Amino acid sequence: MKKICIPCVSVLVLALSAYASAQVTTSQYDNMRSGATVTETTLTPANVNTAHFGKIGAFQVDGPVYAQPLFVPGVAIPGKGRRDVLFVATEHDSVYAFDAEHPNAAPLWHVSFLNEKNRVTAVQDRDISCQLISPEVGITATPVIDMSSGTLFVLARTMKGGKFFQHLHALALGSGAERTGGPQLISGSVAGNASDAVNGRVTFNPQRENARASLLLVNHQVVLTWASSCDVDPYHGWVMSYDAKTLRQTGILNTTPNGTEGGIWASDAGPGADAAGNIYIATGNGTFDENGDYGDTVLKLSVGNGGLALRDFFTPHDQALLEKRDADLGSSGPLLLPDQPGAHPHLLLQPNKGRVIYVLDRDSMGKFEQDKDDVVQLLKQQAGGYGAMAYWNGHIYFASNSDFLREYRVTNGEVEEGVVSEIKFPSATPAVSSNHDADAVVWAIATRLNGGQERPAVLYAFDANDISKPIYSSEENSERDRAGLATRFVIPVVAKGHVYFGTRSEVEVYGLLP
Repeated sequence: MKKICIPCVSVLVLALSAYASAQVTTSQYDNMRSGATVTETTLTPANVNTAHFGKIGAFQVDGPVYAQPLFVPGVAIPGKGRRDVLFVATEHDSVYAFDAEHPNAAPLWHVSFLNEKNRVTAVQDRDISCQLISPEVGITATPVIDMSSGTLFVLARTMKGGKFFQHLHALALGSGAERTGGPQLISGSVAGNASDAVNGRVTFNPQRENARASLLLVNHQVVLTWASSCDVDPYHGWVMSYDAKTLRQTGILNTTPNGTEGGIWASDAGPGADAAGNIYIATGNGTFDENGDYGDTVLKLSVGNGGLALRDFFTPHDQALLEKRDADLGSSGPLLLPDQPGAHPHLLLQPNKGRVIYVLDRDSMGKFEQDKDDVVQLLKQQAGGYGAMAYWNGHIYFASNSDFLREYRVTNGEVEEGVVSEIKFPSATPAVSSNHDADAVVWAIATRLNGGQERPAVLYAFDANDISKPIYSSEENSERDRAGLATRFVIPVVAKGHVYFGTRSEVEVYGLLP
């Protein structure tokens, strides 16, 4: 048996601790889905302006980027030493690792899940009757990284011989090599009597089901969720969990086993999880009956090697009306707030397409009542909610569909509307960077409307303490700073003085100018 070098281990632990502060290993920075990084010491409201800040490069990729890039500093790359790495996934079923400090450079490694020789191809938009993501649908959900094992988990869609497949891949951070247990074919069924049930079982359909919400790593489990492509029936909301070490499926749940729809959309944001490991997932339009069908519902689940279990839920009293009006509860991703003073210390905010933000008590979700909603607060929106919120230092930021960026202030456990910007967004998921409680910048990207004309993405920055006017726009000096053509629901990533986000053909890199 080899002896362990204790001093070496100590040095490694210290090194990993230093790196950890800058990591972006999951969508929106953390499982609470705060959308905030508080370790940014380079970019500040004082230097994020057209004179000092702009586009400094781009990483070229082989397809549109809908998944949020992830960032890990100090990754050991075989033959290349340690590098700060940006991980990027595309709709052409590729995963790239780029040297984050060197925009325009070739990838450190590149993995494709396609195989022309074996007739493994990407899913074409025409094959799923949906052009919202085009021309291919490969990797849409933001991957997740397990730092304890150095693994990047990715959910990819492919076709072979006219049949549809989805696989969970487990890639080594340093090389992109598939780890033991992967890839894992996504499959499963549950008891139910929905219209697509056969012999009392509803089976996962890899053609109909599209993973939009990001992957979640909690309790050593990789949690995956699905909705559909363009509401093409029949489909359901699905939740599955896989052991992060073995990739063995540990749990499976269908949100409407006796009905229809109830997809988990979240505008490409992620399901949330609290410090106790409870999972919070919002569903869209679908059947609701309290006996197993949970359309338009916020679900509280537990997960482990024993499976997935429903712990609590909230469904609006007017769910039938929301269903009729296509006013999905789950059109946006949830935001979990840090502990608050007062009677409701554990709050969750969930916007819907019906111009309402529900403020829920995570300890007592409220379930379903016929005539009223058992919630902490009901906040009115100016427009339907898409994307997700960001939280920093008592401030909440949100830009719902075709509305201004709005700030909400949290005081003593109560949410109140604050400042409104002068910029309207076609929906955006903002991100915040700060040096703890100072020098905070709110970042948001104007993309394209649903089915709207293609246009360049526009990166905006705001002083987090006053979002009334932007301090930077990539169109101020468009010749130098213009981004590529926009995808939808783009989430910017801020790490070590750079801002990264995906477009239809590249990943943009912004930072302080030379």
